[in-house]
Amino acid sequence: MLVKIMTQKFRTISQLFLLMVTLLILISCSTITYEKVYPTLLDGKYDSEFPYRGSSDELERISQTVQRINSTGFYKTYLFSPSNRVTLEDIRNNPIENLADETGYADQSTSGTGTIIYYKQGRVALLTCAHVVNYPDTVISFIPDAEGFNSEYLDAVLIKDDQAIYVAGFPEGSNLEIIAIDEQMDIVIIGRDYNQLRNYTFPVFNYPTGNAKDLEWGSFVYVFGYPMNYQMITKALVSSPNRDGEGSFLVDAVVNQGYSGGIVLAIRDGVPNFELVGIVQWVPEEKENLIAPSRRKDNEPYNSLVPYKGDLFVKRNSSIKYGITKIISTESILEFLESNKTLLYEEGYYLENYFSE
Repeated sequence: MLVKIMTQKFRTISQLFLLMVTLLILISCSTITYEKVYPTLLDGKYDSEFPYRGSSDELERISQTVQRINSTGFYKTYLFSPSNRVTLEDIRNNPIENLADETGYADQSTSGTGTIIYYKQGRVALLTCAHVVNYPDTVISFIPDAEGFNSEYLDAVLIKDDQAIYVAGFPEGSNLEIIAIDEQMDIVIIGRDYNQLRNYTFPVFNYPTGNAKDLEWGSFVYVFGYPMNYQMITKALVSSPNRDGEGSFLVDAVVNQGYSGGIVLAIRDGVPNFELVGIVQWVPEEKENLIAPSRRKDNEPYNSLVPYKGDLFVKRNSSIKYGITKIISTESILEFLESNKTLLYEEGYYLENYFSE
């Protein structure tokens, strides 16, 4: 009986040993296979080939940290009659309400993409482009002269009265504020203290920051964003790496409005080794003036078979040049965060992972 038990134990141990050996062989063969099929996969550089295996789970987790941003600036408007010939000097010395022929309100809205890079003790912070949430305090329009150049006489003045920054899906109305901003670098941190919702969990982007200057022609990247209010991810290849000496580069992604601020991820030696290498800044566009009819109630279309006889207006139209997208590098982002380190600390945002030692 004892011999039979010992024999069964020996067989069990032998089977486990054979199983372990088999697994080691399979893993070794898999590694050797990848090294042969993808000889540059383990070269320490950013990959220039499509990922060798699926990465949907990782990409889905990353996408949960990417949020849609809607921003609106509200303006008090003052319109001036050409016959009154009002100048800037006039409104500096007199109440603008007394000089305007008409007053009213107007608003300007933009949309973009932000990524949650911080959440602790109720405070949440997102990274995006400054132009997504930044509006000028004052907008001035001049009456053109006979040759089409701006004269010294005012046509309209818009003064910002309020601003709202919303992140879709955030609690408590989702209205955030600007924490730190650099208009020239086109980078901003927006955030809010959800003091009453400390148990609420925000997903935070926790992949490492890479070095955009290490990118090469043809490096493969993923681009996240909210074009036309739809969350999307696309792939692209890098062109003109380090085009300005600060690490910025171009990608061939076909993006629409709303992608500004979206993160760009490169892969170093295969998935899931994602690294943040930048955020989308802009897509080239051409602006042109078009003659358009007045807008009908409820935006009802005009009958194309009936000649239009109403007033004509000038409409500013933008034409996007798809396939060329400029990216702000991580080097610039880290420089921005470092220069605003004190301000961020004072506001209670301790982004230690992004600050240099």
